[in-house]
Amino acid sequence: MGGFRRMGWWRFGNGGAALTTPLENSRLPMDENRWTSQKGERTMKIERIRGGVSLRRTIESGTEEQRRAVLDIIANVRARGDAALKEYTERFDGVRLDSLKVTEEEMKRAHAVMSAEMLEIIRQAAANIRDYHERQKRESWLMTKEDGTILGQKVTPLDAVGLYVPGGTAAYPSSVLMNVIPAQVAGVKRIVITSPPNKDGTLPVGVLAAAYELGVTEIYKVGGAQAIAALAYGTETIRPVDKIFGPGNIYVALAKREVFGHVAIDMIAGPSEIVVLADETARPDEIAADLLSQAEHDVRASAILVTPSMKLAMAVASEVERQLETLPRRDIAQAALENYGAIYVTETLEEAVDVVNELAPEHLEVMTAEPLALLGRLRHAGAMFFGRFSSEPVGDYFAGPNHVLPTNGTARFSSGLGVDEFVKKSSVIVYSEAALKQHGEKIAAFARLEGLEAHARAIEVRLEKGE
Repeated sequence: MGGFRRMGWWRFGNGGAALTTPLENSRLPMDENRWTSQKGERTMKIERIRGGVSLRRTIESGTEEQRRAVLDIIANVRARGDAALKEYTERFDGVRLDSLKVTEEEMKRAHAVMSAEMLEIIRQAAANIRDYHERQKRESWLMTKEDGTILGQKVTPLDAVGLYVPGGTAAYPSSVLMNVIPAQVAGVKRIVITSPPNKDGTLPVGVLAAAYELGVTEIYKVGGAQAIAALAYGTETIRPVDKIFGPGNIYVALAKREVFGHVAIDMIAGPSEIVVLADETARPDEIAADLLSQAEHDVRASAILVTPSMKLAMAVASEVERQLETLPRRDIAQAALENYGAIYVTETLEEAVDVVNELAPEHLEVMTAEPLALLGRLRHAGAMFFGRFSSEPVGDYFAGPNHVLPTNGTARFSSGLGVDEFVKKSSVIVYSEAALKQHGEKIAAFARLEGLEAHARAIEVRLEKGE
């Protein structure tokens, strides 16, 4: 994920589609290749592919005023610690707190409020996630060469990590599972959660119940840039961590960017994306439901269908309209589809695969006659879902793979969250005397080639002693 750690918060351009084509003639004449109903323009645009496509969207680095505000918050937290955190919590969250830390009693109370059925669902999901991530775990290793040299790699879990959980409607218990479990599998000893409190001074029941199930007890009622500052630099109550995970608003994103280097960060997350690759055998109602499952996340979410079948394209467009009518978050989903949704029709399935690889989406669903036959050709996607029973929400909550994934086309060079993000690797070298005698002159020569005489002498002083 390193290729996009320092990116700013995503912001879409006004009125632009999520998929853009660099060639003007890539959009075909309305009467020939762009379909509308008798009532006018459909929510989902249908276009034939002519030219390149991209999921890249404008990156917002924040205004200078926002950046100054974040720098002031960070400086204030570093200087005044808990007092600054409490003042910001009162100002931004509307609640005055005596204590920042969630008590054990609050954890137990939230856990008791959750229904037994929901707790069992959380436990099953957690078990699936843990089983999957256990398979990612790397072990330290050593090898001995013929000359007696020992080489290896030591895998060490990070000492402490912080998970930022946004407040309000974005407080997802599933994100607690997806971030905490790989950290536990990696062997991280200290896992900290911060989240902005509600106006009554509480945190969402689902978040606390999920954390309680996982055994996380260090949770603080702090949000925004001030939470990131506290995790990075510490206060009287909150000890600093080594790496910060989790999404947030522009102020959280800017704060993560500012503290990067002093601590590590995971990524700056963008709006959700889904691309469905389908042929004529797919079911329009299921495709429409999956497109809407991402569109309802955010007005900036992107939902795309790529297919060689115009018949399927038209059926899906109609089905989207029908399902939108009864969707509780209709306004959000419709805005997302109108601005960042599209249906792309290709000449062949092979061309459709090429289009998908060019898009490199966060989520890719494959609904074709033989979906797994395409696995070898599909290269770029954060997560791939094959077959009609592998709907994207399966991965969001229950299957086991992580739902924290690269967005904005960065799946071309980065991966989803996993155990590797919570460990570091150190090389181990035990060079033998025989090896140094055999290769010492070569090493010294290499050092002098680079103009580093002291490097060469460090080798030669050992060769001269011969012991």
